[in-house]
Amino acid sequence: MASINLIDSFQEFKDAENIDRPTLMKVIEDVFKTLLRKKYITDENFDVIVNDQTGDLEIFRRREIVEDDMVEDENVHIPYSAALKIDPDYNVGEEVYEEVDVRDFGRRAILAAKQTLAARIGDLKKNNLVKKYADRVGDIIGGEVYQIWKKEILLLDDEGNELILPKSEQIPTDFFKKGENIRAVVKKVEMRNNSPVIILSRTHSSFLEKLLEIEVPEIMDGLIVIKKIVREPGERAKVAVESYDDRIDPVGACVGMKGSRIHGIVRELRNENIDIINYTNNQQLIIQRSLTPAKINRMELNTTDNHVDVYLEPDQVSLAIGKKGVNIKLAQELTGFTIDVYRDVKEDLEYDIDMDEFSDEIEGWVIDEFKRVGCDTALSIMSLSIEELVRRTDLEEETVRDVRRILEAEFQNDNS
Repeated sequence: MASINLIDSFQEFKDAENIDRPTLMKVIEDVFKTLLRKKYITDENFDVIVNDQTGDLEIFRRREIVEDDMVEDENVHIPYSAALKIDPDYNVGEEVYEEVDVRDFGRRAILAAKQTLAARIGDLKKNNLVKKYADRVGDIIGGEVYQIWKKEILLLDDEGNELILPKSEQIPTDFFKKGENIRAVVKKVEMRNNSPVIILSRTHSSFLEKLLEIEVPEIMDGLIVIKKIVREPGERAKVAVESYDDRIDPVGACVGMKGSRIHGIVRELRNENIDIINYTNNQQLIIQRSLTPAKINRMELNTTDNHVDVYLEPDQVSLAIGKKGVNIKLAQELTGFTIDVYRDVKEDLEYDIDMDEFSDEIEGWVIDEFKRVGCDTALSIMSLSIEELVRRTDLEEETVRDVRRILEAEFQNDNS
């Protein structure tokens, strides 16, 4: 048989790799034209035909009939006497079409052609995968957990493509089992060892943004705009939203009736606290809103160096700072201001002592650490328990107890 049947490999490539027929036909044609050039030097007078239904490959060579003594190139010319053996009706000047037996290339050449075809199809698959997911960066996709490693999780999408969810892109409290379906956002597509790798993320702010778009139709419709999102994955997130329709309350729309819209997102993010705040160009107001759930009394704003001093009631300081300083950190990221919080002691001020007054007894870095969490006076430290001070600062319990003893001794001396 002069043709070679490629139906098995052809159908496998066409179906499994999801490559369109014209592209696949062109690849096969190119591969075998390469073989022709190796054997006959040129492929210009050859036609490669692939039947996309049966998988049959046929190759025909076109040669011009010339007088027997006028043959200059056997690849281009065929002697008249040889043409008559094919068909006695041929005349000089006509073209003869001969089917090339692919087996004439040799077994090794055909095997090399199939390997080249597989490589070319592999490259097409990689390019298609890169293009598909490069266009979906920032979109939420689902995947099934296939393999769990120490530093990353391997997922498979609906088409069996491999996706990677690194440990660094997982919420700290995430826990997945093999076979579980999870959602994440496509963060980026990168090449590793000449192979595309799809990186997913559940910690990126765009994940929360897309979840809000899904749950809040007004965002999808463009009636509400998300101005900025800042996150500490698994702990807290702050979302500034603005409505282009005066009749729509952007915060209420995002939260939903009795929290119906936000609860699903909170569950997806492993109980991450989400503060939805109304965006405004008023700097003082946006700073105030960004420190939610704390309520501030007053602030001193310095727009020159983007710094603000915020004064709160003693019981509001810890709320403003938040667990491990997360709340104030996110507020600074959201507003672009450096925020320092202080207790607003008011009339008790005359009975309090600034911590800087103890610089001869307490090391400066220890005082600075207390100031960092809003404890800038003696009473602000003494109003909190040892356990609370240790939790909020990076100080050892013994150091905190030493400071408390110094402060208590100072107040006892004053009272005596």
